[in-house]
Amino acid sequence: MNEEQIKKILDDSYDESKEDTYCSMVKDFFCKKMRWVMINVYVWSILFMAVCITSAILFFKTDDTQYQIMHAAIFICCSLSIGFLKVLAWVMIQRHSIKREIKRLELRIAKLNETIRNK
Repeated sequence: MNEEQIKKILDDSYDESKEDTYCSMVKDFFCKKMRWVMINVYVWSILFMAVCITSAILFFKTDDTQYQIMHAAIFICCSLSIGFLKVLAWVMIQRHSIKREIKRLELRIAKLNETIRNK
């Protein structure tokens, strides 16, 4: 079987309507299975945001350099933690679409294997 026949088989079986959109990924993220991740990410984000705001307020209230450095370090660590939580949430959103794409590729390989065996 040459490359042209393989491309023709793959082009015939490809359906663009099954592609993942951002809305479908977000719907998958807010399903019952992912509820614990969503709650965990939101709770930790709110907690880190509260600590971040508190340390920023305390940074501007104090005159001691040692405490300013401490509050600035706390602010930076909390800001980075919020960013890491956003990355975690994005990875969890992408997880379902990656699994789905792997299954599609497995099905394509199985179809291709069947057509090769039949010819």
